[in-house]
Parts: sequence; structure tokens; C-alpha cells
Amino acid sequence: MRRPAFRDLLLLSAFLLFFQISTSHIASAESRVALVIGQSAYRAVPALPNAANDGKRMVELLGSAGFDVTAAPDLAQNDMRQAISDFAAKVAVSGPDTVALVFYAGHGLQIDGENYLVPVDVDPKREADIPLQAVRLNDLMNTLGALPTRMRIFMLDACRNNPFPALNQTAGHGLAIVNTKAGAPGSFISFSTSPGAEAEDGNGADSPYTTAVLSVAKEPNLPIEEAFKRVRVSVNQATEGRQIPWESSSLTSDFRFFPGDMGSGPSAEAPKPAATVARTTDDWRRDLGGKDPKVAYDLVIADNSVAGYEAFAALFAQSSYTPRVRSLLERRKEMQAWEVAVATNTAASFEAFLASYASSDLAATARRMQVRVFNRTLPGALAPTTVALGPTCPCPAAPVQPLLKKVEPTPPTKRVDTTPPKRRKQRGSDDDVVVERGPPGPPPGVVVESIGIGIGMGMGMGGMRGGMGGGMGGGNYGGRR
Repeated sequence: MRRPAFRDLLLLSAFLLFFQISTSHIASAESRVALVIGQSAYRAVPALPNAANDGKRMVELLGSAGFDVTAAPDLAQNDMRQAISDFAAKVAVSGPDTVALVFYAGHGLQIDGENYLVPVDVDPKREADIPLQAVRLNDLMNTLGALPTRMRIFMLDACRNNPFPALNQTAGHGLAIVNTKAGAPGSFISFSTSPGAEAEDGNGADSPYTTAVLSVAKEPNLPIEEAFKRVRVSVNQATEGRQIPWESSSLTSDFRFFPGDMGSGPSAEAPKPAATVARTTDDWRRDLGGKDPKVAYDLVIADNSVAGYEAFAALFAQSSYTPRVRSLLERRKEMQAWEVAVATNTAASFEAFLASYASSDLAATARRMQVRVFNRTLPGALAPTTVALGPTCPCPAAPVQPLLKKVEPTPPTKRVDTTPPKRRKQRGSDDDVVVERGPPGPPPGVVVESIGIGIGMGMGMGGMRGGMGGGMGGGNYGGRR
């Protein structure tokens, strides 16, 4: 009896050890944490009932996918900032192999190309109030991007209509484009609709976007890029083409909400390289040729590229889907031009956008940003001109001083004494001033008469005192005032 019992105990111990090693390996390989924000109870505008439902359903989905979920519904601004700070601290202690996910359902706005998540306590009276009352999406992304994580996933069901009357004429539609490739690698962001477009809240318990995510993400072993392509097709069908989800990825590793059978992992990763290679219009024409229009339509919607839409419009000119595809094509081109303008961020880049899309809903934003960029660069543009003029100035300070001391040469018929004279009052007179130089000269009455003689004697005979005195006397006379 002891041997079987001992054998069973040994087998049980081995099994428990294997289970412990396996689970510890999985835990150490990847830690999953999530923050779910559902904004429904807005105070200054009508509530969004579906946003609260979206948040609750996502908490359930992510919890079953192995995430440690923090639910944060109906946040005011200070509460939202605190929730993001607390979540960042949670991510930081989870280690570098962490997958950090943020799901947001509620209102979102773009002001001058910046996206803002809208707390429930905002009540803007003007556009300038939004940066003060809301929370910048870039602040959230940069906060998590600065932490050592394996991956950051952002899911934003926040492109609903703008509910604030004071901003309807100034704020852009939907949310602005976000390119994750411009930031830290390892980021994935999904919008419920295309940049600059508005998403629908839906007629059911959840929005069309969240409904599609809840359905598609449950499929085992589905890479995240493929999952959101299917979400795009599902939302497009549910809204009859009015809404096209959009995403941007800089992921460097694979992710699946439900890994499923890991043995099938290599086969599931096979489509991944094709997703990273941009196909040309000619490639799409070959791929779509001979297909049913509905099948071809779903393929180009899943890819959401200019090349795919161009190929479909050329091949299926008579299809009922073609007007919708052409509309999507024009919007996609417009958003690409806007992305270039914002990334370049110069007055010329916004001018180029306005030249092609003067009637766009982004035109007002482009004009404001153009003026701001111009005003910001104007002082800097003047500085190099000032510096460049310095070395070429024809009047440097150093050579000026000798010119001020220069004295014109004395004419040959005159002698000019430039030494400052010493003056004193003539004794017995208050008005006359006599200037003395050297020994006293001839009496005053002789000075005038002897000018010519003094000079003649001084010059011709090397004259002694008379000539010297006459010369000096003449010079002093000429200098009297």
C-alpha cells in the first residue's frame, strides 16, 4: 500500500512543480494591466449612456484576457489626472515585460490639432477653455511611453459628436490624426473612426466600435493587427459605411488578447509580414481582379489605404459600393495631407494643405496653426540677418578714433600754433588780455608794423629776437578772438 501511495504522491508533486514552473514562466514573460474609463454622466451636456456600458463590458473582456483592470467611470478632471497617475505607478512596478492598455469611452475633442479627453465636469465657454479643463491625449501617451514597458495599447471610443455649442464653429470634427511611429516604439492606438470624422454612439447597449471589439477580440490566437482589421469591417457594416475605425501601430512584438493554443502560433504569425508591406495600386488591382464586389469591398475597407480604394474605384466603377469608396478615398487623401502638414509644422506646409483643401473642416485649424507657426518663427528669422550684417559693416568702431584726431595741414603762407595758449589779465586793465609766449616781444605798437619784417628776418636771416618776436606776435594776433 505504501508504494502506490508514494508513487501517486511523487506524480502529484511533479505535476504541481511543472504547473508552478509553467505559470511562473507565463507570469514573468508578460504582465497585463489595464485602465478602463467610461464617461457617461456629463454635467453640462446630455449624458452618454452607452459609454458607461462600454466601460463595464470592456472590464469584463480584459479581465478574462488576463489583465489586472482598474475601472474608473465618470471622472472629473482632477480625478482623471489622478487615475492616470496611479495607473502609471502601477505600470512602473509591473516590470519591463508589461502590456499596458487604456480603454476610453466618452467625448473627445481636437483643438488646433491636439486631442483632448473630456472629463464629466467640463463646461467650456470658448475654445481656449478646453486645454485648461480637459486632459491632453499626448500627456497620457507620453506618461506611459516614458515607462519601461513591452507594449502600450490605446483604444479610444472618443470620436463622438461635439456636444458643446460654444465650440461647434471652431473645434475640428472628431479627433486629430496620431502617428505612433513618431513616438516611442511599442505603441498601438485604435480610434473608433477615421481622424477628423465622428463616431456614432449606437442604438444598442454598446457603441458599434465596442460591440465589434467585444466580438472580434475573443477569437483565440488572433494577432492584434488582424483583430482590428476585422473590427473595421464590422463597424463599417453596422453603420452602413458611415464609420471606419482607424489605427496606427509601432509594435515591435506580437500580441493576442487570447493566445489560445500556442502550438499554432507560427501559423498565426504568417500574415504579419504582409501587413507591414505597403501594396501599390497595381498590386491591389491584381488582388481584386475577378472578385465579387462585396468581397473586394471588405478587403479594401480592412486595409483602409489610398491604393486599395483607388484600385476598387477603377475596377468596380459601376458597383453600388463605389460612391462610398470614392468618398473614403478623398477623405483618406485629405488626412494624409493633413498628417504631412502637422508633422512638417511650417507656415508653408499649412499653406500647401489649404491650397488643396480650402473647404475642409480642418481649414480653420490650418489657418490658425499657420499664423502661430509664422509668429513663433519670426523673431528667430530676424536674428541671423542681424548677425550677418555685423562683419560687413563699413564703419567699425576701431578706425574711427584716428579720423577724429586728424588735423588739416597748415597753408604754406601761414603758421598755426596748435598749442593751447596761456592767458592772463593785463595788469591795470580789466578788458585786455595779453598772451605771452617765451620772452616778451616788442612793444604793442610795433607788433602790427613788423609782421612782414619779423617773418622776413626769421626766415631769411635766421633772425634773432626781433624776427622771432615778430613772427610769434603775428601768429598770436592772427589767433586773437
